[in-house]
Amino acid sequence: MDSPTPPAPAGLDSLLCFSVYTAGLAFNRVYRRPLQRLGLTYPQYLAMLALWERDLSPVGQLGERLSLDSSTLTPLLKRLEAMGLVTRRRSDADERRVVVGLTDKGRALKIEVADVMRCVAEAVDMSAPRAARLTQDIGELRAHLQRAAAATGD
Repeated sequence: MDSPTPPAPAGLDSLLCFSVYTAGLAFNRVYRRPLQRLGLTYPQYLAMLALWERDLSPVGQLGERLSLDSSTLTPLLKRLEAMGLVTRRRSDADERRVVVGLTDKGRALKIEVADVMRCVAEAVDMSAPRAARLTQDIGELRAHLQRAAAATGD
């Protein structure tokens, strides 16, 4: 008796993971030019956004917020510090913790980000409510995936 033939793999374009992956690549291409004008890479930009939301963040919290481990985040923060945008210092309350804060130059850069947001909004070409719904849906997807990864020990 022959065993049943396993189903053929789905085509790339029908895979949610491929759609999210290629959308991420497309976002990076859209962000590249306006961020170059600011002298930032996309990960540096995300770190700055997180610090504009919450200045004086412990490195661990910043890493969690950005989903970056310390081996990736530390060199990124060192480059931002060398650019004069952030400072890193030991916490007064706990010397084991490093706190990242914005400099005046880092705070001032926030004003120039409006052009980045405009470029991305034009590229996305969808209404604000639709973009907000999509962002919420992707956030829910991310949460499900994080729970599944945690359940498998990854």
